[in-house]
Amino acid sequence: MKYYLAVDFGASSGRHILCHAENERLVTEEIYRFENGAAANIHGTLCWDIDRLFGEIKTGMKRCADAKKIPVSVGIDTWGVDFVLVDKNGRQIGDAVSYRDKRTEKSMPYVEKIISGSELYMRTGIQKAAYNTIYQLASYLESDNAKQLEEAKDLLMLPDYFNYLLTGVKMSEYTEATTSGLVNAATHTWDVEIISKLGLPHGIFGEIHRPARIVGMLKKSVSEEVGFECKVVMTASHDTASAIMAIPSDTENDIYISSGTWSLMGIEAEKAALSEKCMHSGLSNEGGYNRINCLKNIMGLWMIQQVRHEYDDRYSFAELCDLAEKSQIDSIVDCNDNAFLSPKSMRSAIDKYCEARSLQKPDTVGDYARIIYRSLAKCYAECAKQIESLTGKNYGAIHIIGGGSNAGYLNRLTAEASGKTVYAGPAEATALGNIAAQMIACGDVKNLSEFKQLVANTFEIRIIKSERMNK
Repeated sequence: MKYYLAVDFGASSGRHILCHAENERLVTEEIYRFENGAAANIHGTLCWDIDRLFGEIKTGMKRCADAKKIPVSVGIDTWGVDFVLVDKNGRQIGDAVSYRDKRTEKSMPYVEKIISGSELYMRTGIQKAAYNTIYQLASYLESDNAKQLEEAKDLLMLPDYFNYLLTGVKMSEYTEATTSGLVNAATHTWDVEIISKLGLPHGIFGEIHRPARIVGMLKKSVSEEVGFECKVVMTASHDTASAIMAIPSDTENDIYISSGTWSLMGIEAEKAALSEKCMHSGLSNEGGYNRINCLKNIMGLWMIQQVRHEYDDRYSFAELCDLAEKSQIDSIVDCNDNAFLSPKSMRSAIDKYCEARSLQKPDTVGDYARIIYRSLAKCYAECAKQIESLTGKNYGAIHIIGGGSNAGYLNRLTAEASGKTVYAGPAEATALGNIAAQMIACGDVKNLSEFKQLVANTFEIRIIKSERMNK
């Protein structure tokens, strides 16, 4: 039996998913799960505890050995933009600072003076956001940390750094690199002109490699600690790119939503969309496995997650969907309003939004859930129209993948609001995309299309048709 191990990092938790193919189907098993989260260092800077997280990677690998299910390969995916600086001796320099830290607030105006937001977009296709790697690096230039950049020999994005700790091999992966705002959208390489203008050291940016490539074998020290030898594969290590790989059909004519705390909604394209209209619409162009992921980062299930916490998590998400269906409230809010990004109380934020606009205020948990789900569906429908307007193309369906694909009520609302067929699932898309890259790299499936067929054979994809389509 050939096992593959996906280490799937989220910003709040991570898990190890073990997978093998059997009878033209995929068999998956969560073998380990761990907590994650950024914490303030002695200077108040939000950082990732890299040593602990690497320890968690190895602990999950040991669980495989304990279960006598030894993987032929392991692959890692994480969120985007964050990185580690490495010195000439291969050691980490300073802390791995989280994208949620406030250090970039002053660096955005600094970068803007050197290169405009418009020029950056036209060169990289990435929307301006304070957490992008370009602004994180710029924050070093006018701070006490400038020496760290001078000492650095390599910049490795987080999944690349974990691969390095496992193998001793330094390689930069394409999909993760594009989230930096420093990769040229036409050449798919580091944009030397941007790097030069900002005064960043050229030498720290290593050659970019495409996913589904073998990085190397485990280092002897790691192999002895976890109890086995295996290959380390470079996945599409940005988690969104991995998730999109697991859509069980060709999405050339469809829209996708990678649905979780945030929703990444967009299309796969042969090349980046770099028009002024695309820039002003909020469309970003991130690297995908073999295409460009033209997408918008919009509000996802964050609002309902926060409301659920305020009710002490006593309702499951399935119960919240049921209660929302029973509610009659008709109020709609703008999910992308800044009031909902990080309020102390999501319920209070919704109350204030409704009161300020003379909308009916919610009374029950079902009312809150109905407002949120209907508002999200409206937002998705509007985004679909915007994508069609920008591309001049009509898309017949929306594929919803990730944890949000289990929200049946929201799926139905999305189908009705958009007038499109919704295909929901698989929920474990990110880990599956990670596995896909491993199986391709190891030669156990010929290509992504063959892997997608395994996904289609294995997972129930729920189809929700809009009643509007039948009229």
